[in-house]
Amino acid sequence: MIRSPLTIEYALLGLLYHQPRHGYEIYQELLNEDGLGLVWRLKQSQLYALLAKLEQQGYMDATLEPQEGRPPRKMLQLTPAGRDAFLSWLRTPVPQGRKMRLEFMAKFYFARQIEPSSAATLIDKQRIICQDWLASLQTQANTLSTESSFEWLVYQFRIGQVEAMNTWLDICERTLVTAVL
Repeated sequence: MIRSPLTIEYALLGLLYHQPRHGYEIYQELLNEDGLGLVWRLKQSQLYALLAKLEQQGYMDATLEPQEGRPPRKMLQLTPAGRDAFLSWLRTPVPQGRKMRLEFMAKFYFARQIEPSSAATLIDKQRIICQDWLASLQTQANTLSTESSFEWLVYQFRIGQVEAMNTWLDICERTLVTAVL
């Protein structure tokens, strides 16, 4: 059984999209509070385990780069399979609301850098999915017999979350427009 990578694994592939890097450089990028550091927290030992797994699965290759007076450094680069898997993931909206906070944010982070035109498309696709979620939640809430039940309150909370996601997608879209101007 072949398991597809986890969101953080796709993000690691994204960090190698433009150029080869060594593990510690990737780790430093993940700590960056202006980027993915706002979204992910990953221990260095976890990072190296994930990088080894991605290399084993054929998503990245490694070469040793000599360093004067120090052991050689392992440089990682995407393979064609890794590049294809990353781009496929990047262009696909998330299927569940709970994946917006980590997975969609990571996708949007990379889409803005790598494929600004696909960032707009990703937002449009995600907005359609959010509208479907919202319609489904509203239908379910409308079937409840009393507006004071706990179940109705839970649906109102979920509706509010999806409405907030839609508002945030609007903000994301505006950032793309202003970045182009």
